[in-house]
Amino acid sequence: MKRKPQPWTPAALAALLRETQQLAALDLPSWDMLIRLARRANVLGLLAATAERLPADALPPCCRGHIAAGRALAARQARAVRWEIECLRKALDTIGVSLVLLKGAAYLAADLPFARGRFFSDVDILVPQSRIAEVEATLMRHGWATTHHDAYDQRYYRQWMHELPPMRHLRRGTVVDVHHRILPLTARYDPDPATMLEQAVPVAGLPGVFVLSPADMLLHSATHLYHEGELTHGFRDLLDLDGLFRHFSHNDPGFLTKLHARAATLHLQAPLAFARHQCARLLGTPAVSTTADTPRPLVDALYDHALRPLHPALDSPCSGFARWLLYVRAHWLRMPPHLLAWHLGRKALMRWRQSDFPP
Repeated sequence: MKRKPQPWTPAALAALLRETQQLAALDLPSWDMLIRLARRANVLGLLAATAERLPADALPPCCRGHIAAGRALAARQARAVRWEIECLRKALDTIGVSLVLLKGAAYLAADLPFARGRFFSDVDILVPQSRIAEVEATLMRHGWATTHHDAYDQRYYRQWMHELPPMRHLRRGTVVDVHHRILPLTARYDPDPATMLEQAVPVAGLPGVFVLSPADMLLHSATHLYHEGELTHGFRDLLDLDGLFRHFSHNDPGFLTKLHARAATLHLQAPLAFARHQCARLLGTPAVSTTADTPRPLVDALYDHALRPLHPALDSPCSGFARWLLYVRAHWLRMPPHLLAWHLGRKALMRWRQSDFPP
């Protein structure tokens, strides 16, 4: 039977990354486009994890090298992250601080099925704000060092942000982001990180390692994307949210009710409504959206363009401008107007100086 060309939408791409039946029905031109899109969206490892479940003769020979490369890179990064988790656990154990993982490292440690094959750029952890100086000193003794040496950048992180400047290990080159809050001190929303730490759950098989509770894990992911100014990996982050909704709702029929109650406790109703609406609108996530979730039309339209993979098959002429507007919006949510004007003005000046006086 002749196979039909694949129509390309964000929901269609997401379905192909989950469902082997749809992969098996692709023709060669569709496979070619799928691999291009997966590379641009930084989800080739997810595609490889799904393609592994295909019958041996269902994967076209010309695609096998790409799939093998995605599988190998994902496996290598997973090993590196697991080793980093163990090194961080040992370091923090010396001062009696539990290792609480966030985002991708948490999905890996908890072995969440939607994250198999996911690529990583760093490891995010959450520590008590009262212990932040002690944690930083301990990590420095164990080989991590700050990556931002500019005096303004240091002040920006330490005075206003929710995390330390990123720390890179001197030998391994791996990066850890040490969070003491979920959002910056200057942000409009102020969820209490202490309650998230209190409700963190231990990871089976990894003594001393914790992840956020299911509701908090999803709310943190939603809040991160809602306030994110750099949307290069926006589609992958939206896939994370889709996977969290599907996984936890499947395992617990009352999950959405608990999620709404927890969002109210943490004052994160707006990021949750955003996540529900965008997942339903762009990815077709089942049973998550309500009429009350619909955001303002302009913001909705901007995200519709900005969260797509950076490829002409799915991108639009408006996507670049939409991402820029959302970059400004993210800073607007993080900072009061006077601080925002100063910060963006300084960043623009530094970019101008670097372009006129390259190293």
